[in-house]
Amino acid sequence: MATTAPTGSPPSPPSLTHPPPPRKLTSVKALSESPGLSSIPSIYTFPKQPNHEPVSDTKEPIPTIDFSLLISSNPDERSKTIRELGKACRDWGFFMVTNHGVPERMMKAMIEVCREFFELTEEEKGECEGKHVLDPIRYGTSFNPSVDKILYWRDYLKIFQHPAFHSPSNPPSFSEIALEYSKRTRGVMKEIVRGISESLGLEDKYIEKASSLENCLQIMVANLYPPCPQPELAMGLAAHTDHGLLTLLIQNDTVGLQVLHKDKLVNIHPIPNSFLVNIGDHIEILSNGKYKSVLHRAVVNDRDVRISIALAHGPAADVAVNPAPMLLEDGQNPLAYPAIKYKEYVELQQSSKLDGKSYLEHIRNRGI
Repeated sequence: MATTAPTGSPPSPPSLTHPPPPRKLTSVKALSESPGLSSIPSIYTFPKQPNHEPVSDTKEPIPTIDFSLLISSNPDERSKTIRELGKACRDWGFFMVTNHGVPERMMKAMIEVCREFFELTEEEKGECEGKHVLDPIRYGTSFNPSVDKILYWRDYLKIFQHPAFHSPSNPPSFSEIALEYSKRTRGVMKEIVRGISESLGLEDKYIEKASSLENCLQIMVANLYPPCPQPELAMGLAAHTDHGLLTLLIQNDTVGLQVLHKDKLVNIHPIPNSFLVNIGDHIEILSNGKYKSVLHRAVVNDRDVRISIALAHGPAADVAVNPAPMLLEDGQNPLAYPAIKYKEYVELQQSSKLDGKSYLEHIRNRGI
């Protein structure tokens, strides 16, 4: 059974529709542990793409933002860091955040307790199986098996952490660790959002107010990518962008994230005790395209388990997000995105197959 800890905040948003439940699938973890497994089932085999972007270990380092300088009382230090943050958003859409104040032991504990969840029996994990993309606790495999034609080499646990906090009941320590971790990361997220707002020339709390961040929809996504006997044929997650404002990601020591930068997929090697942060579709919408969400994907290997934990932070569920009017005033930047309620965006994007930036492009310059 799963538990919900009331926080005095509004309940999670209700589901809008209920598509047919996904077909029952064996977890990738169970499949990978099958005795004598030397090849993957054809349903996990992705077709070769001859024109696919090359992969590289770029010599251009991913930007790093020192969080302690972003919140510095020294105006010169803070202004310089905000300019660096704006450049990171424009040039990469991804950046490392160091000196953020979240204890390393807490980050490691969060990874470990997620590992413990994935080590539970299939029956125990199955108690968290959700039926709809807006269910507050949802365990599953692939991305959306009801529409995926080829399955991803990935198991996941998705949990709504705010405005109402939810947690699986097992492992017993999950709730306590996740509650504190989600609070601390929300604090980091808010300061970064304020910096992004200022880097756009907006008032520091513009995005915070426009998206009702006090009631932000915070979703934890724990991903398990087990070893794969044919990693060159499989995919952890295809190239996609994230919904929402900011995603803060931590992972174990196994590398597997690739980011599209200058038309090449770049392997990302995180800095220890840092957050890898990327801007989401709703920063692109709020900035009217000045800052763009960036495609990224997860690949797998034949040796090591990779665990990543992403905390996606979006506007409040019922907020309709649209470009900041101040960014349209010079007449050079016509309105590019219509307003859409955040929960509707999440539901429609998550109910579809994973397909790059297709949903954001679908609403650009048109209604949904």
